[in-house]
Amino acid sequence: MQSIRSVVPGLALLVLTLLALAPLVLLAQQQKAPAGYDLSARATVIYNTQLYVDPDENSQKITIVTPGHEIVLTEENGQWLRVFANTDRQQVTDDTPVFGADNAPQPVSGWIRAKGVVSPKTPKGDVILYGAAASLEEQATEPNPPKGAAQSAHLLYQSVATYFPQSPLAAEAQWRSADIVWQLQRADIATLPSAHAEQSYLRPQIDEGAMKKIIKLYPGSKWAAYAAYDLLDNKTCGAWLGLPKCPEMEADLYLKYANNYPEGPLTAKALYQAVYREGVLVDMYKAIQEQKKADDASASAQLIARQLETNFPKSDYAARAATLIYKLQQAIPIYGSDHY
Repeated sequence: MQSIRSVVPGLALLVLTLLALAPLVLLAQQQKAPAGYDLSARATVIYNTQLYVDPDENSQKITIVTPGHEIVLTEENGQWLRVFANTDRQQVTDDTPVFGADNAPQPVSGWIRAKGVVSPKTPKGDVILYGAAASLEEQATEPNPPKGAAQSAHLLYQSVATYFPQSPLAAEAQWRSADIVWQLQRADIATLPSAHAEQSYLRPQIDEGAMKKIIKLYPGSKWAAYAAYDLLDNKTCGAWLGLPKCPEMEADLYLKYANNYPEGPLTAKALYQAVYREGVLVDMYKAIQEQKKADDASASAQLIARQLETNFPKSDYAARAATLIYKLQQAIPIYGSDHY
């Protein structure tokens, strides 16, 4: 399955822009939600669902509830459900239930058809939500993705973890939900001039809350390893500027990661990144005529490459590291035509 990582840069900006330009609510009923609603009253939808003023398709339409947005079920009327729906539109009243963060748009009241609604009581609800999220995540990578596909995938994955915390899909769903938001923010930040600043603190930081939560909830798991790898994005430099300071620091970051997750799904990649940076340092030190440091970096690159070959012999990264070592031995520059 294709990952949201392949979304073209700027998708985050597109998603946020589309949300910001969404039409305002034409009409919303101002009715008080019953006190004491809990998880059993909460649900979400897996398709674009029309919200009506009354339980009648001929009544006035309020807005569309898109996949993954949460609803609170308050009343049934045959094939209709009265709900408070989170639609990303602001409708602030004193008695409306609050979803999520304090600054989240407040839900609106209306009626929806009783289909495509998944709650914690839905049989195989975790699988249904996960499947819908995975489909939207894949669609978000297409050249002309459906409107809000990435955001809906994020919310649907989040619903799996929230409604079905004991599901075998919960951990991966929580990771995928967090990773979608991470990659969207990462792509958005990459469009800023500060993204090319040498020091990471000179650019906006990606929100780390969801990733740190995964590490806390699933310590030692592959999901924690994925989250920890993403967190490195906030520490790496935006540009090296031909100076050894950044690749030195980054090589240490990747080696520390590999030591913390010696059998993780991204450990081979981290070791390769360290080899690459040591190779870059060889060229940088030679350029400033510090041959001893260049020799030390070359020795370090070879040591890490051997570790890769020993621990991950079938990995592409082991073969790529071997190619880098061959270039070093042949005095073929690594930094210059191959740096970012």
